Amino acid sequence: MPTTRTLAPHAPIAQILPLLGVSQLDRIFEYKIDTDQDADAQPGVLVRIRFAGRLVNGILLERVAEPIHQGDLRWLDRVISPEIIYSPATRALIESLALRYGAITSDVIRAAIPSRHAQAEQTDTTTAWEELGKTSEPDLSPWSAYEHGEAFVDAVLAGKVARVAWQMTPQEPWADALAALAVKVVLQGKGALLIVPNQKDIEQLVAACSQYVSPKQITVLNSQQGPQARYRRFLSVLHGQGRLVIGTRSAAFAPVANLGLVVIKDDGDDNLVDPRAPYIHAREVLTTRSSLEHASIILAGLTRTAEVQVLVEAGWVYSLAANRDTIRKRMPRIHATGEHEFELERDRFAKNSRLPSRAFQAIRRSLEQGRPALVQVPRKGYVPTLACKKCSSPARCRACNGPLGIPPQSETINSGAQPVLLGPQRQSQALPPAHAGAYVPTCGWCGTPDTHFSCGQCGNRQLRAVVQGHRRTLEEFGVAFPQTPIVASGGNRIYETLPSRPGIVVATPGAEPIITDGPTYGAAVLLDSWALLNRQDLRATEDTFAKWTHAASLVVSHEQGGEVIVVADASLAVVQRFIRWDVIGMAQQELASRREVGFPPAVHMAAVDAPARALHQFMELLELPAGSDILGPVDLPLGMKLPGDYDQQEFGPPQRILVRTPLGPRNQLGAALRAAQTARLARRDSLPLRIQINPIHIG
Repeated sequence: MPTTRTLAPHAPIAQILPLLGVSQLDRIFEYKIDTDQDADAQPGVLVRIRFAGRLVNGILLERVAEPIHQGDLRWLDRVISPEIIYSPATRALIESLALRYGAITSDVIRAAIPSRHAQAEQTDTTTAWEELGKTSEPDLSPWSAYEHGEAFVDAVLAGKVARVAWQMTPQEPWADALAALAVKVVLQGKGALLIVPNQKDIEQLVAACSQYVSPKQITVLNSQQGPQARYRRFLSVLHGQGRLVIGTRSAAFAPVANLGLVVIKDDGDDNLVDPRAPYIHAREVLTTRSSLEHASIILAGLTRTAEVQVLVEAGWVYSLAANRDTIRKRMPRIHATGEHEFELERDRFAKNSRLPSRAFQAIRRSLEQGRPALVQVPRKGYVPTLACKKCSSPARCRACNGPLGIPPQSETINSGAQPVLLGPQRQSQALPPAHAGAYVPTCGWCGTPDTHFSCGQCGNRQLRAVVQGHRRTLEEFGVAFPQTPIVASGGNRIYETLPSRPGIVVATPGAEPIITDGPTYGAAVLLDSWALLNRQDLRATEDTFAKWTHAASLVVSHEQGGEVIVVADASLAVVQRFIRWDVIGMAQQELASRREVGFPPAVHMAAVDAPARALHQFMELLELPAGSDILGPVDLPLGMKLPGDYDQQEFGPPQRILVRTPLGPRNQLGAALRAAQTARLARRDSLPLRIQINPIHIG
């Protein structure tokens, strides 16, 4: 760097945001630009500046003729790259989200813009999208099955801002419908951005889009890509080459030019929430972009979250659903059955298990028709904990009061061509009750076996499994169907697809394989539903309903013999909604229950976690909008811990408060929390503190 530097002739003052991740320094600082930097130092580029004696990165926001600061200014060290990565549209989006989430702007930038990779900038990403391959006219007929579906498509293609909550029907070729509309939008010269929760959905969308465009014309952004590939694709989108973008949550920030359509599928999925501060939800990114960039939006899913229902009732989005006749025609026949002993006794294979006879009968019919059958269990693994069969009190160790469970066994058995069953029983043997023989209840804390269990509440000596894992379910079906191939999908081994052949698939929620080359599932059995419904979670009912409908949507229609058995109390409202496939009614019911208790999305809410002393000091600094209240403090939810370490004996245990404000301006709560956090750090309080706005899991 020369010792003598000359100010740039035009607007020589750079207003720069340092990327420091510190809230009290989350503001503009000014630097001088010299003549050598003049051409490259444009608003939106990444720069290097000297700050507090060290070199740090920053974003050049603006160039002005006169500085605001009256003292001496430092020189800009250098322009890292002339690429304008922080466009005006991206800046407006990030600043809006930072205020809403009470976040540090640089934290949002980190989530939105991938790390620079110098080699990626050497790749040509300026070739026009049309020159990357041949295209064909897409088929938009799937939208005709929905009321006002054709009108919605016409509005999108006419350049109007159309916003809908799309309730997909069972057996819906959703990827084909979304791909056709997105390609049609892109063929008109606009951009399309499709966000899905997982890689399996990405692959389905890519395959569907490939019917109309070449693979080079599809830009995929996901976490599986390396730094160079991700930054190269980011640049291709930035330069207008990538106009059809498909990706997971971080791709919601992709700087698609002339954005005409944004899509998010299954917005209730946890994968769509960034696990790092400020915990931004992809739904919030896309709804904000729809408003700022005047783009149409589709909030798609088999079910509807309470958050989407709020938008529908507010008139911001419209409901796009099929009529009842279409739904009845496409859905399987759904039955609810309990786990009562008189039901189990009807089947000689079920008498030693929790599986109702009707479930076995449905699976047999599916196998006889040449179709696979699906069994959904709430969790992977084996029997983790036990409870008294009579009073349902948790079974506790007499030595240390720890939870009693059944340790997994190591012997392997096979059924058919694929490795399927894990456990201690051979196919020719009857499966004993969970607490008999080799199934000795053992403490999960101290490892002490309890061969003579007696309930501490009622004195009963019989046990039952609180949650049955998919490994135990495999054993039970291996006994009942000894000549049938059985496949387990869940945990560390998930089958994305399977060929169509008679067999049984035992899967955890979200790990259900897609049947690729023939008839799909003829039956589905949904086990241990109470374990999903009884979770200590605000969204337990909504989440359970979504898991059920996803599994049921993979089953053929009732006209083709499709049948779904849900092992649950038929009198429950959520079960009745499921039997009728009343998705919209379920969303309305869920939102009404949230309003009754004053929880999101009926209100704005923030969860603030910190050591007891830090939390008390934070509450003293917090100035909330009118009508707000604070719930707590309480202990952190089970399994959660604070980021970072500290001395609990000195500063107290980790605690949580819930800050609740009425619905109103979306950024009020975030602004108040950010102001309190900035004031706290100005006092040099370095204890860990976490803020989550409208967290997906409250506890």
